[in-house]
Amino acid sequence: MPIYRLVEELVFPPPEYADPSGLLAVGGDLSSERLLEAYRVGIFPWYSEEQPILWWSPDPRFVLDLDEFRVSRSLRNTLKRRTFQISFDRAFEEVIQACASVARRGQKGTWITEEMQEAYVELHGLGYAHSVETWFGGQLAGGLYGVSLGRAFFGESMFHFKTDASKVALAVLVQQLKEWEFHFIDAQMSTEHLARLGAKETPRRIFLKRLKSALRFP
Repeated sequence: MPIYRLVEELVFPPPEYADPSGLLAVGGDLSSERLLEAYRVGIFPWYSEEQPILWWSPDPRFVLDLDEFRVSRSLRNTLKRRTFQISFDRAFEEVIQACASVARRGQKGTWITEEMQEAYVELHGLGYAHSVETWFGGQLAGGLYGVSLGRAFFGESMFHFKTDASKVALAVLVQQLKEWEFHFIDAQMSTEHLARLGAKETPRRIFLKRLKSALRFP
């Protein structure tokens, strides 16, 4: 299948045109306008430093339904002990920098390039990108960031310096999103870690219908 090259106009090909890996288009930019339009139609950027900007819409999509979030016994105990202090949007730049710099098993480098960091910091300034931070002894211990549109939250990345710190951030986010009647967290690509926490593969056509429903809300 052809891979589409984006032009200056803020348009994307239909997500269904993605190749079997989920790759849909190449090029364009990371302006806030383009990023928001991408998320609205079920597309997201993901690429490495030496690559052009790549845009994806995988089938199936990896989705965490809030009621299906799994809290292990050890995580439940950590939450009960209130080991970490929690904040929202207190240290967005520090969180995204940590997500980019923390070493991950089996992964060389990072897809959270400086260009990506700048783009999402700008989205944060506009009120669309958010972070959840966990603190231990006054120091940042873990966290996550993502994009919020309507009643959909698009999870981008998470990190931890201390055991369970990122899981606690996710657990608190899930609880808050449930209170706000959000529909789901889009985890985008399948990972064993998020599968253990309850995320599941969802056919893209179903995900796009759910996304359309979630975007009806402010």
